Amino acid sequence: MAYVEAEYFGGVGEENAAVWRDGELVRGPLHLVEGELAPTEGSPVCQALRALGVSAGEDDEFTAAGIDAHRNNDGWLS
Repeated sequence: MAYVEAEYFGGVGEENAAVWRDGELVRGPLHLVEGELAPTEGSPVCQALRALGVSAGEDDEFTAAGIDAHRNNDGWLS
C-alpha cells in the first residue's frame, strides 16, 4: 500500500510518499518541497510507484500508472 501526495500549481509544488508492505514501512516517508530538486532516483511519488512495481517504460512512473489523467479532485470523482 502506498500514500502518495502531489500538490502542484503552475509547475511549482511538493510531493510526499510512503510505502508499506505487510504492515511495515518499506519506503519513506519521502518528501520533496517547493524549490528542491528531485533526487536522481526520482520524485517521491515515482519512487513509491516503482516500489509497487510500476515500470516507467518511456515515461515516468507517474504517467505510466495513469495518474496524470486526473489532474484535480473532480477528475478522481468521475
